[in-house]
Amino acid sequence: MNMKKWLALAVACSTLTLGACGGKTETAAGSASAPAAASGKVYRVAMNAEFAPFESMNEKNEVQGFDVDLMNAMAEVGHFKVEYKHQPWESLFAALKNGDVDMLASAVTINDERKQTMAFTDPYFEITQVILVPQNKEIKSVEDLKKARKVGVVTGNTGDTAVSKILGSNSDKIARFENVTLVIKELENGGLDAVVSDSAVVGNYLKNNGNKGFTMVAVPDFEVEHYGIAVRKDDEATLKVLNDALKQVRASGEYDKIFNKYFAKY
Repeated sequence: MNMKKWLALAVACSTLTLGACGGKTETAAGSASAPAAASGKVYRVAMNAEFAPFESMNEKNEVQGFDVDLMNAMAEVGHFKVEYKHQPWESLFAALKNGDVDMLASAVTINDERKQTMAFTDPYFEITQVILVPQNKEIKSVEDLKKARKVGVVTGNTGDTAVSKILGSNSDKIARFENVTLVIKELENGGLDAVVSDSAVVGNYLKNNGNKGFTMVAVPDFEVEHYGIAVRKDDEATLKVLNDALKQVRASGEYDKIFNKYFAKY
């Protein structure tokens, strides 16, 4: 198994306490030796900061998390600037399409459907879907999930897609929520039998809420997924800038430092 995937499944970082809204945060870029296409350019980056540890809001109402640190590192080596905009998940793709933002850095899974309307950078993170269940629930497989009374997902996330394939997209057993905070809160309150979400996010919740009596179930039925930064389909220039910067961040070892900050084994 890929070591970083294992770490993402097993551990995570900051708490799942998230702000309700956010402003903009601008990160400065580097020196004048940058490629002319990117030097000094400000990219508008949209994210749904309700998905710790990838993106969340801090006490100063600023975005934080793995995706933020990665984008900041890419901006530094790529000699560009980034301006973050926190908005609801369901509005992200329309904002990109309409030109309201230049890119999405929000733990967006690369899949064939999305690639029809947008372009993605090289993958920057590997995850899978997992099941979060109370310890008193006997849900250990997809077959068990089919017998559940209610299964919670975040609307439009790949967990929603995965559960829809199992139960049917119009199944009344699926309960959809605006963000991961709300769906997990409903599970805590007893309104759901299980939640299906990204492995690193569920791991983050368990690390910070180990006393609440929940467990993570990994099942082979869920495919490995990869996150990418999304840009408009015809924006080849921005895609090249991002891919070049991502390669530099990986080659320098900075990617590993950021990864270990959020997902290092404890």
